[in-house]
Amino acid sequence: MRPDSPSPAVPFLIACAGIATYSAMDVLMKGLSIEIGAYNAVLWRNGAGAVFAGFLWFASRPKWPDRPTLRIHAWRSLFVAGMALSFFWALARLPIAEAIALAFVAPLMALYMAAIFLGEKIGPRSIAASLLGLAGVIVIVAGKLGGSDYSDEALLAVGAVFLSAIFYAYNLILARRQAKMAEPMEIAFFQNFFVTAILALGAPWFLAVPDTAQAPNIVGAAILATTSLLLLSWAYARAETQILATTEYTGFLWAMLFGWYFYDEAVTLPTFAGALLIVAACLIVARKVPHKDPVDPAAA
Repeated sequence: MRPDSPSPAVPFLIACAGIATYSAMDVLMKGLSIEIGAYNAVLWRNGAGAVFAGFLWFASRPKWPDRPTLRIHAWRSLFVAGMALSFFWALARLPIAEAIALAFVAPLMALYMAAIFLGEKIGPRSIAASLLGLAGVIVIVAGKLGGSDYSDEALLAVGAVFLSAIFYAYNLILARRQAKMAEPMEIAFFQNFFVTAILALGAPWFLAVPDTAQAPNIVGAAILATTSLLLLSWAYARAETQILATTEYTGFLWAMLFGWYFYDEAVTLPTFAGALLIVAACLIVARKVPHKDPVDPAAA
């Protein structure tokens, strides 16, 4: 089992980079989900990701993972598949910033799931940081949704985001355990492969072949998603979930920028106020000094 980093600062910054890369991928996936549907967008992106990550992984002549490691690869992929389908279905119906803001309940859930499933001790600083980050999300959501008139489908999309957040919270817990058992490139390949295999079960009913004009976005989304997974896997192998989960909040900062640049979404005063709270939460949790790793027995 790999020991944690002596300082949480480097894993924290690497995780932030992983979130930024993933947020860039969201821009491409929003367009693909609108054009070919969330199912096909996720299926083709992960299929391309499996080819890309598989080439890199097999080129290193790796040792084949043992059965427990393969089991956690497959188990986490099941939750990733559900998370991605529900989130990108919602993203096709909501602005990027709103969808990501609503999804920020996931790190808060993960913080307490880490105590249940991993035996991590939740310090008062981490609790305060999570609540501060959540307060930022509430400010943003209140500002975004307060004066808006939503259709029934958009309201269903809000529910889909919360469903995705439940999947994602447990996914963060599995990410910590998985990262202790396997190298990032191995994780990237098997996650893309297993998600593709799981979604392929629905191909007789839902599969659509995209046209060549959509190929660059599919390949770009696959490369961005794989890069993000590599960065996050590296970070989660070296710092506790309760430290890194709060980095998810930085995704809103990127969503705010990308939504404005690519989709002409206005940046409001509540958005700025909420973003400041989110950044403050990240700075608080990043200063935490990690204690002895509690994950090893559970991951063995």
